[in-house]
Amino acid sequence: MAFSGLLSRLRPSSKPIRFIHNFIKHTPKSQSPILDSTILNNHNNNNYQSWRTFLLPIILGGSLAIHFQKNPSLCDAPNLQETGGRIGGKDSTELVVKGSYKPVPSELIHELKAICQDNMTLDHDERYFHGKPQYSFHKAVNIPDVVVFPRSEDEVSKIVQACNKYKVPIVPYGGATSIEGHTLSPNGGVCIDMTLMKNVKALHVKDMDVVVEPGIGWMELNEYLAPYGLFFPLDPGPGATIGGMCGTRCSGSLAVRYGTMRDNVINLKAVLADGEVVKTASRARKSAAGYDLTRLMIGSEGTLGVITEVTLRLQKIPEHSIVAMCNFPTIKDAADVAIAAMLSGIQVSRVELLDEVQVKAINLANGKDLPEFPTLMFELIGTEAYTREQTHIVQKIASEHNGSDFVFAEDKDAKKELWKIRKEALYACLAMAPNCEAMTTDVCVPLSHLAELISKSKQELDASPLLGTVIAHAGDGNFHTVILFNPEDEEQRKEAERLNNFMVHAALSMEGTCTGEHGVGTGKLKYLEKELGTANLRTMRKIKAALDPNGIMNPGKLIPPHVCL
Repeated sequence: MAFSGLLSRLRPSSKPIRFIHNFIKHTPKSQSPILDSTILNNHNNNNYQSWRTFLLPIILGGSLAIHFQKNPSLCDAPNLQETGGRIGGKDSTELVVKGSYKPVPSELIHELKAICQDNMTLDHDERYFHGKPQYSFHKAVNIPDVVVFPRSEDEVSKIVQACNKYKVPIVPYGGATSIEGHTLSPNGGVCIDMTLMKNVKALHVKDMDVVVEPGIGWMELNEYLAPYGLFFPLDPGPGATIGGMCGTRCSGSLAVRYGTMRDNVINLKAVLADGEVVKTASRARKSAAGYDLTRLMIGSEGTLGVITEVTLRLQKIPEHSIVAMCNFPTIKDAADVAIAAMLSGIQVSRVELLDEVQVKAINLANGKDLPEFPTLMFELIGTEAYTREQTHIVQKIASEHNGSDFVFAEDKDAKKELWKIRKEALYACLAMAPNCEAMTTDVCVPLSHLAELISKSKQELDASPLLGTVIAHAGDGNFHTVILFNPEDEEQRKEAERLNNFMVHAALSMEGTCTGEHGVGTGKLKYLEKELGTANLRTMRKIKAALDPNGIMNPGKLIPPHVCL
């Protein structure tokens, strides 16, 4: 499959949204516009029917839904004695998230219409699109009942306030690039698509910070900042928006030098469950005033509030940079060099590791002829003299660990192309197996354990009948494997899950984490009790109950349903 064709398949549909211009005035106020079950369940859409056909055996086989409760002190599961696998519970093996569906009141639809005017839709195709992550195999049995597109913080506040009044769940939505089910709507409800709020509200060049709305993408933001000699250093997947990046506490390849989202947000504004707007801090670079609400919101995945404004820390575009590449006979050799480079004190901005399978995928997708061996990619920044000196040190370290074919690039276009193919590695994997879906792992361990864990994981992948690749942010101990499987083949799905479980539990045994940067969503819920402990999770539940007593904020995410107060 051509790479451009793959990208067009993965991008959001260009089908225009059919807004409900005259829907409300033709609907009696006493009649809910979505009470008829045929609107949600009996569609003639072939894709939707095939989706339901695929999900039916799994839906019928599961026994737990993430239930929407009035009393937040209870567990999400209504029956704590049930013996079946629980979605998100510590014994869960299901991939389809169930939910307790209740039709949205017609009164709420009328109120949303008054708030959003034509910037809302009940169109099935749009609701289905917003209920299925674009880069993830995770699914939910329900989809949103309505999608709204607010244009201002005031509109967001009114939308959330209305939903809270009727106790209707809401799901914030941005670039939809998350891969752990963050934007699923297991209980139906209202999807708040923030992509129309994408303005740069203020740029303070001398202070090196910028105030933006949550719908702007990090790539678009950097295009805006480039003429000022500044950039925002977080670089997750293409298409990610700033609001979603805050919600998942993301990072990327530059985190080894600049830190994660937690380190690069100065303050933010968020709409709480009752519609109140809170600003978490001042614009000062540091403060000791009160609880750190900024960091509480970052990584909360929309379960505590809807982010409406973010003040970001910026960096100066480096004067000079060099991208170096080197091949190794084994993946352990490559990982050892990454660790040795970090211990040497070299100020690298990126250290990325690709195994030979991933390099092959890149070659096939991009028409390249890179040597198909485990490969390290370094980026070194600074003055021209400094970067060249550091490049020679890296080359020396690599040669001491069986490195070969050491090359480096200083040309701007060549460097851009190298990082482009690295950022699009997932698409390259999917192009190699176009009928498969990807299970992407995201473990992170202390740097001293990285080589051991990658080696063990690689052995499991090589012994598996499934196709899998390794991609690592090797400078900070975080690595991913992309495991390709046929979603209609139960044995393949179980094997992919086995590989994922192996890596997660191996990482936890090394004092690591089940997710270095992708977040929890629904996909990582079942690992949190082992990683964090019950006391930690109960504390999270107390915070959630205090800020969202009606449980409307992205229910079923982040906190395992079996954890009670």
